[in-house]
Amino acid sequence: MKEDFKQWSFNRKQWLEYGKRQMEERARKIEVVRKKKFDTIATHGLYDADTSHTYNSASIIEPIYMSTAQAYYNSAEMEAALAYEIPTWCYTRIANPSNYFLEETMALLETYQTDLEASCVITASGMAAIRAATEPFLQKDDSLPPPNFVASAKVYGGTFQQFSLRRGVEQGIEVRWIKNPLDLNEWKSKVDEGTRFLYGEFPSNPQVSIFDIAEVATLAHQNGVPLIVDATCASPALTRPLQFGADIVVQSATKVICSSGFSIAGTLTARKNIASKVGSEEMKSDFAMWVKLWPYRDNGPALSPMNAILALNDLRYLRMRMAHMSRSALTVAKYLEDHPKVSAAHYPGLVSYEGHAVANKYMTLADTDENMYGFMLAFEVAEKTPDSSVNARKFYDALDMIWRATDLGRVKTVATLNAISTHSQQGEEGRDLADIKPSTCRLALGIEDVADVIADLDQAFKKI
Repeated sequence: MKEDFKQWSFNRKQWLEYGKRQMEERARKIEVVRKKKFDTIATHGLYDADTSHTYNSASIIEPIYMSTAQAYYNSAEMEAALAYEIPTWCYTRIANPSNYFLEETMALLETYQTDLEASCVITASGMAAIRAATEPFLQKDDSLPPPNFVASAKVYGGTFQQFSLRRGVEQGIEVRWIKNPLDLNEWKSKVDEGTRFLYGEFPSNPQVSIFDIAEVATLAHQNGVPLIVDATCASPALTRPLQFGADIVVQSATKVICSSGFSIAGTLTARKNIASKVGSEEMKSDFAMWVKLWPYRDNGPALSPMNAILALNDLRYLRMRMAHMSRSALTVAKYLEDHPKVSAAHYPGLVSYEGHAVANKYMTLADTDENMYGFMLAFEVAEKTPDSSVNARKFYDALDMIWRATDLGRVKTVATLNAISTHSQQGEEGRDLADIKPSTCRLALGIEDVADVIADLDQAFKKI
């Protein structure tokens, strides 16, 4: 067959027909794989024996394509490829075979057990994914009022800075913050003709705040705009926002998807035919692919193929890790809720948690009926005054096995004082919006035995 390609030098039609057959075969594979279970999809994706012979000398493990560019047989193939008329990876800033394997698998997992069609583009970090997901909706359009967007204030510190500083201060785009994302009326009060999208984390980092995805999605669509959800701390193993009406879901795959801690990555997965007041029909019909072919190409937030394969390897065990980590987190949350040196514990799995019923609606371990609530929780160490962190620092500095870092989603348990780290730059006013106190400690459970985690917490509390 390769010898035949050389004869197609001036026959673009043959390349277009060949590309059409490739896309038809890919669509056929997707329909086959969609019927498999979560762990099977996470393990295999679309990489099968035929693909391995084509791309990887029949290896059963996906290849790492460290090459920067693809060569073409002739000018006809190059012309069709660079016009995006046939499948191509062209240049690693735009696409790469190794990256495809991760993108295809994530699109399948984010739409698991639905009839939704979606595409995924992977980025060099979760922050790059958020930028790629939101920027297209803020484009200039003189037929509309000045753009604004509505976002939960309970978001990761980097997201707050991207929205507040980069978009708000530097670009003059109004950010309308939601203080209580469980209050649908507050969302409604912020939306108007200039609103371009709604945005929330589910659950949020670090306060594990949640919102009713379906209700907020309905509100977004009633106003002709998309709902974008950062589901990093749930992952598709527990919550798949597209299933409940969200248009776009972003993941900092650096976290629990890449839980070994060897790579940084982000994912942007979008359903087909999203709502939007702006943009071309091409953008709305297949948003993630449009991002990949146009702004992603021009802005260059590409992921290293090495990191893509490292992420893909960790992804295979995602559901099993989330089950173990969620069970550990619930056990620790109950321990903290009853501890005399803890003034408040925040975890969606606690009955006392304000959004517990909403969490039960959306957080279920894939392929089970069991509600699980993720690996992350937050708590406030009891202090003599509300604005103090004396006891929190004593406790934090006394931790032994648990790592002091700003990381989360690792196989190793990590603790963070967010007011002095992940959310320090947004200032006191921003932290108040996000309900992050000086005494707030975020705990991200790993895969250790939970008894050893509690033992370390216990000895640290004794130092107060």
